[in-house]
Amino acid sequence: MSVEQPLWRALTGYRILTMLYAIGLFANSYDEFARPWVAVAYFSVLFVWNFATLPKVANAANCTKRFLAADLTIALAGILLTLVAETHERIASGGPTLPSIWTAGSVLAFAIKGGWRWAAFASTLVAVVNLVERGTPARDTVHNVVLVWVASIAIGYVVEVARASERTLARALEIEAATRERERLARDIHDSVLQVLAMVQRRGAVLGGEAGELGRMAGEQEVALRALVSGGLVPESRASASGAAAGPAGETAQDSPDPVDLRTLLVPYATSTVTLSEPGAPVPLARAAAKELAAAVGAALDNVRKHAGEGARAWILIEDEPDSVVVTVRDDGPGIPEGRLAQAEGEGRLGVAQSIRGRLRDLGGDAQLISVPGQGTEVELTVPKDSGAARGKAERRR
Repeated sequence: MSVEQPLWRALTGYRILTMLYAIGLFANSYDEFARPWVAVAYFSVLFVWNFATLPKVANAANCTKRFLAADLTIALAGILLTLVAETHERIASGGPTLPSIWTAGSVLAFAIKGGWRWAAFASTLVAVVNLVERGTPARDTVHNVVLVWVASIAIGYVVEVARASERTLARALEIEAATRERERLARDIHDSVLQVLAMVQRRGAVLGGEAGELGRMAGEQEVALRALVSGGLVPESRASASGAAAGPAGETAQDSPDPVDLRTLLVPYATSTVTLSEPGAPVPLARAAAKELAAAVGAALDNVRKHAGEGARAWILIEDEPDSVVVTVRDDGPGIPEGRLAQAEGEGRLGVAQSIRGRLRDLGGDAQLISVPGQGTEVELTVPKDSGAARGKAERRR
């Protein structure tokens, strides 16, 4: 049920009760009217109109603009007909208009239907006609006019807030339903497809040859499918990521400046031997910086395969900090002997120095390498989120 539906029901009751109240006021002072037949004719029309239009004030769909205009016209006409039906003395002394407080019902219909702006428009017209009927801005008239004006605008604003809350709630329920459906599909896939792929991978590794290659491909598909059903990520192709790795820094700077979700660039690196752990929310980073960071991760994984062997396990962890993005690549290989990196640089092999540390330095970031012989290697890559400005400063220093 709509959150505003109780307001429409309240408005229906208000219109009926205030119509009966206005008729009661007229009956109580019938002998004081100058032309009571005018009031009788007006109240006859008002009575028929109220009950004939009950479906119009049942909900927002039935309450059309044409109905609102006609309803407000009847209210304004009743105020002006007071000049004909009443004596000048009663009007000057502050006597009620023919529709009395029923007029507020027309204004409230505008408020519930269109919000505070529609309410302000309708209440302003009522205020002008009330001042014309009274002739002078008397204190009681101004008081009533301001009361209707403020109350209708407040109700209109509340209606707008309620509608916005209802839309937000509906969206939240849709997301919850979609999440539950994804979890159900993930369970079904885990119990069927993923287990079959894992079995093919194990049997292929045992048989070797073409079966081993088939098992390796099944393992990669298992990892990709597991990442898809668990996080809903749409990975970019490995080719685009490797293109970013191979190209010089000047080429990546010409890419689109729009931020990219870093997770989509790192998902292709997940395989049967590489585990990717990422936050549940997107990790936005400037496209050029994200591609350079992904290329550095690729270089770190290449080092794992080269020095730890094809069967070595590796783990990628993405952390989204307030001012930076941290990606950690860890393996279970034999580690790097002390002094080996310096020796490699002296021999001209600059894989770690250029492919990893050089890229991070150009982005204004940092690369920390921790390795203990026999306990594997850990590479921690840190890139500031304003890496574009930092990269420009680095290029100017060079």
